[in-house]
Amino acid sequence: MEKKRIPTRTLTGLALLTAIVVVLQLVGAFVRFGPFSISLVLVPIVVGAALYGAGAGAWLGFVFGMVVLLSGDAGAFMVVNPLGTILVVLLKGAAAGFCAGLVYRLLKKWELPAVVCAAITAPVVNTGIFLLGCLVFFLPTVAGWGQAMGFESVGKYMIFGLVGGNFLFELLFNIVLSPVIVRLIKIARKE
Repeated sequence: MEKKRIPTRTLTGLALLTAIVVVLQLVGAFVRFGPFSISLVLVPIVVGAALYGAGAGAWLGFVFGMVVLLSGDAGAFMVVNPLGTILVVLLKGAAAGFCAGLVYRLLKKWELPAVVCAAITAPVVNTGIFLLGCLVFFLPTVAGWGQAMGFESVGKYMIFGLVGGNFLFELLFNIVLSPVIVRLIKIARKE
């Protein structure tokens, strides 16, 4: 049985996007809305998922998760539950990229809507898994943080304190930039 070879152009593109994910996550760690940094890296994850498929999106999301863990950006959660933190951080990134790739593939007949829907999917999945992880692994800690900040319920704190501004910024950033970048790359490939 012959192994399927990955084209050099695909490997080069993935290597470039992997480097961009690392740099953007390290730079994005300094840009904060609320207690956590924004995820600027969702754009190259969506671009990779659209250009190279769901597996590439999952890889780029996994790299994003690894950089979050290695940079200490998940430190507040790591001291509470290291295994839960590692699981949530790696899963949310990989799933965001994988799901964005699946959505793009499902709609790729309509290029612009496909990229826009993939660009919406990535932050929704990323944030959704983060919130589920907070409920499963960190609820008492998150509830304490919310009470300390004056929130009457943990749910309101999770939505408005933990993810509100970050999520909206990530979503808008993704919806605007991902389609433009995918389109420019596809135009450049044709020349």
